Amino acid sequence: MFSFFSPQAIHFGRGQSLQTAAFAKAFGENVLLVHGSTAARAEWLVKLCHEAGLTLRTVSCQQEPSLPDIELSLAQLAGFRPDVVIALGGGSVIDFGKALAGLLPCAGQPLDYLEIVGAGRPLDHPPIPMIALPTTAGTGAEVTKNAVISVPEHAIKVSLRDPRMVPDIAIVDANLMQGAPKRVALAAGLDAVTQVIEPYLSVKSNPMTDAICYAAIPIGLKVIRDLVENDASDAWDSMAWVSTCGGLALANSGLGAVHGFAGVIGGKTHAPHGEICGALLPAVLESHQRKAQEGTKVHDRLQWVLHQIDTYFAHTGNGNGLFALKLWSKEMGLRGLKELGLSSAEYTQVAKAASKSSSMKGNPFDLSHEELLRVLHSAD
Repeated sequence: MFSFFSPQAIHFGRGQSLQTAAFAKAFGENVLLVHGSTAARAEWLVKLCHEAGLTLRTVSCQQEPSLPDIELSLAQLAGFRPDVVIALGGGSVIDFGKALAGLLPCAGQPLDYLEIVGAGRPLDHPPIPMIALPTTAGTGAEVTKNAVISVPEHAIKVSLRDPRMVPDIAIVDANLMQGAPKRVALAAGLDAVTQVIEPYLSVKSNPMTDAICYAAIPIGLKVIRDLVENDASDAWDSMAWVSTCGGLALANSGLGAVHGFAGVIGGKTHAPHGEICGALLPAVLESHQRKAQEGTKVHDRLQWVLHQIDTYFAHTGNGNGLFALKLWSKEMGLRGLKELGLSSAEYTQVAKAASKSSSMKGNPFDLSHEELLRVLHSAD
């Protein structure tokens, strides 16, 4: 028995973004457009909306969503109820848009609805309809039911979560992604790969997410080199698909220790989420290797995942794929946890906080405090 949540429609492929204004008009005339820090990158969409006769109000997401930023935007938008929210940007922008779409109709304070640090209340009303256009191939936020929000007061990232927060329409157009700086492509690509591996190994996996991840894992590992090193068009098309697969999978079967750590570390360091995941993935998979018992389902799945990593990174299939992936990532500029701003003096506190995170509930193994510390030291 399982449930599966997804957008009403996913429009995938180059050029699909040109339909955005037409899709928005089906919801009404008033649009809230959430974009990234550079407004010029959204000018093409603003023009399309104006040509379609839509009334537009814009909000800029300058950084990863934080509780103070969301509270400020809600205050600035007081009394404004758009017919549809459009979010154009990376995972942070889309999460910001999801948070505004979810919270604008609600009477309570944002903290009332946040997990862990807040009351975790369900949303009082259905979110405003939303269209999501990702500009990175990594987070899969365009198809997930949560928004990740940093809470500076507690130095942690937590989720605003509701099944109704899945965007109504996801438009996945690699034209919006290709040409990203190498460091952005690397971090996003590693995040995308992580987000099809962790749901496949999750204790909450189901037949739908298994099928999605089984198809996507080899593709992500196969194309990430070409994407990062050559900005290859075909690789971007493939990774865009892998990223969306990861979003669908994690929204329906959860994640694991990589993301359990990432929310805590991101809240402390404000380092890019994808870089944190890329640094942690080999260390967490090594931890799984130490605990997986032969003859179990998780052992068989883990061995298959490791074989895929060997195939595309070790080449000889000699079991050195994890080391080769870690080495290549560093050669491409990936930083370890210490370079990302996490000191070893904070490891104990991070391990304790990560053990209580929602993502850790999907991890295939319970990890002791010492095992959590070992992962952190391996990723530093």
